[in-house]
Amino acid sequence: MKNDQYLIDQMSPQESWRIFRIMAEFVDGIETLSSLEPAVTIFGSSRSKPGDRYYTMAEDMGRKLAHEGFTVITGGGPGIMEAANKGALEAGGQSVGLNIVLPFEQKLNPYTNIHINFRYFFVRKVMFLKYAMSYVIFPGGFGTMDELFESLTLIQTDKMKPFPVILIGTDYWGGMLKWINETMLMEKMILAEDTSIFTLVDSPKDAVEIIKNTKV
Repeated sequence: MKNDQYLIDQMSPQESWRIFRIMAEFVDGIETLSSLEPAVTIFGSSRSKPGDRYYTMAEDMGRKLAHEGFTVITGGGPGIMEAANKGALEAGGQSVGLNIVLPFEQKLNPYTNIHINFRYFFVRKVMFLKYAMSYVIFPGGFGTMDELFESLTLIQTDKMKPFPVILIGTDYWGGMLKWINETMLMEKMILAEDTSIFTLVDSPKDAVEIIKNTKV
């Protein structure tokens, strides 16, 4: 308690007001997203371009999910996020963008019919988790890896109800999964059952079948 009081005492008035901005983002997210149909969150690189292999696959993924009645949630930016939102919106589905305000790369794509702008990454990640019944992970960079491993950690530690975490693309993820199995597992840094938290597929069709067979 002494340490907690010390931290509070050290906060400037401006830092104290930040608490209310954080609370406001949580309230906005919950009020906006709580009435959604069962939703699937799709992650992937913001640097993928229209016509790229995985951009095309993400667009197909969004379209297929919308046809099955699922809401599609993305980070709202360009690349894979834009593709998934575009597929969902053009198929007549709910297309959600949870955009993060950044000084470069990220800006809200034009293919959402529900969107929120966030200042804080951690609030945004809570919204991704809270309202998704599955994660689909396309190839991406550090941000995509962060979102992937946070979901795996929360499921592994029973802090979140298990749901499908689906990786798209053997070519991209195969090396990482080989390392997980041959290094992390062999060194006993994880348990054998931890490797069943995620599934690797190579097509949106296979991913959608897994999601359809999941009990909400």
